[in-house]
Amino acid sequence: MTDNSLAGIHKYRAVDDTLATSGQPTVAQLASVAQAGFDTVINLALHDDPRYSLSDEAGTVRSLGLGYVHIPVQFAAPTEADLLAFFAAMDAHRGDKLWVHCAANIRVSAFLGLYRVIKQGWTRERAFELMHGLWEPNEVWAAFIEQMLAKRPSP
Repeated sequence: MTDNSLAGIHKYRAVDDTLATSGQPTVAQLASVAQAGFDTVINLALHDDPRYSLSDEAGTVRSLGLGYVHIPVQFAAPTEADLLAFFAAMDAHRGDKLWVHCAANIRVSAFLGLYRVIKQGWTRERAFELMHGLWEPNEVWAAFIEQMLAKRPSP
């Protein structure tokens, strides 16, 4: 399956051969994710707003043979616990082909940038390229990013 089948997913980005990020995929798009060889879906969006979620994403993903991790991150109030759960999920699924999404690839791009700086030792500029290509953090997210970087220096 080529990236063309995935290109219609909201704010889809192929990060590398083993990682893609996006906004909320539809049920049909999740089937394309499975057909493209992904192993695990990590969802950072909430599950209680039908505008930005599926009624049973966990069941859909598992029925497609994929692993599923849900870390519901409140957009207006991300927490360190959310970030640490994301780090744990990324580490637990190292070696998997990962699809990481939220509603609009905003939470994901910020959390991935933090993961790359704090856990993988990337430079800040390189780690946040994906995020800056999608959005510029608002006041809440800019402060959160700075707090997490100050609290948890890279290795």
